[in-house]
Amino acid sequence: MTKRIRLATIIVAATSISAVLIGCAASSGSSSDKNSISVVGFSVLKTANEPVISAFQKTDAGKDVKFTTSYGASGDQARAVIGGLHADEVHLSLEPDMTKLVDANLVDKSWNQTPTQGILTDSVVVFLVRKGNPLHITSWDDLVKPGVKVITPNPASSGSAKWNILAAWAHGRAESGSDAGAATFVTKLLHNTIAMPGSGADALASFVAGNGDVLLAYENDSIEARAAGEAVDYLIPNDTLLIQNPAAVTEDASPAAQDFLDFQLSKEGQTLYAKAGFRPVIDGIQTEVPGVENPSDPFPKVKHLYTLDQDFGGWAKADPEFFDENSGTITKIISGLNIGS
Repeated sequence: MTKRIRLATIIVAATSISAVLIGCAASSGSSSDKNSISVVGFSVLKTANEPVISAFQKTDAGKDVKFTTSYGASGDQARAVIGGLHADEVHLSLEPDMTKLVDANLVDKSWNQTPTQGILTDSVVVFLVRKGNPLHITSWDDLVKPGVKVITPNPASSGSAKWNILAAWAHGRAESGSDAGAATFVTKLLHNTIAMPGSGADALASFVAGNGDVLLAYENDSIEARAAGEAVDYLIPNDTLLIQNPAAVTEDASPAAQDFLDFQLSKEGQTLYAKAGFRPVIDGIQTEVPGVENPSDPFPKVKHLYTLDQDFGGWAKADPEFFDENSGTITKIISGLNIGS
């Protein structure tokens, strides 16, 4: 197991309220310190954020700015901030986690009124497989074949899990022409699922440790794993789901937090995220991306790209419909299966 994967495992296993210090002496991260920024993000962001933070600290706006960071499963991170974990910027896996912070009066309701609709990073759902793809996985339908062992995070805590499962649902519905057919397909997929770790980083650590045949994953996390030297390949199915990760400054954020968010959305910031495997949210980004399957086309166009808004009516509709802890369609399917953690 590489240093990167071991580190990801340690971070996610730790309590989400612990902060990792970056490039500075110890700081409380309180809003009273105008030169301190506390970033709270979803689990797979740590490696991607390090060069972005370092580059920002080299700018006039970022000079002498100190950072603390906390990374974990997106849902857990949102709950931690509501519970008292200080954050100047929140960068989460999906919109419903941001909505919880808006409802708790921690983020302004206009957070998504920006040129990118509040989105800081994009990705797509992909299949991470063993080097050489020994099972010859090429499509969603291969994942429901008998004996194929799938890993995906747990939607009760992980934002990436929700993206993964809705991508599968969209495929099943397109193939069958009905939600009933989609439910049947997702049930088969989850029947082949041998483990549901708590976060995307935990799921990746489990997979590279040798568990399972296929990991449903973010494209960026798969690229990063290859760049780190893991013996894995990834493939983008012909139909998959666009992943959009929101970010916002909090109501009591330090003055430097908005400067940092502006930098993250700048050409320089988005280029650094692209190098880490995220699809840019602004036009005009061209860069080499270590770890991609095709260096000449690092972010290939998906033949059929589903979106939450167009195919599920947005997160306000999809989240309770599929993931309500009592009545959600996916929650009920999972509860009827015996899946490890």
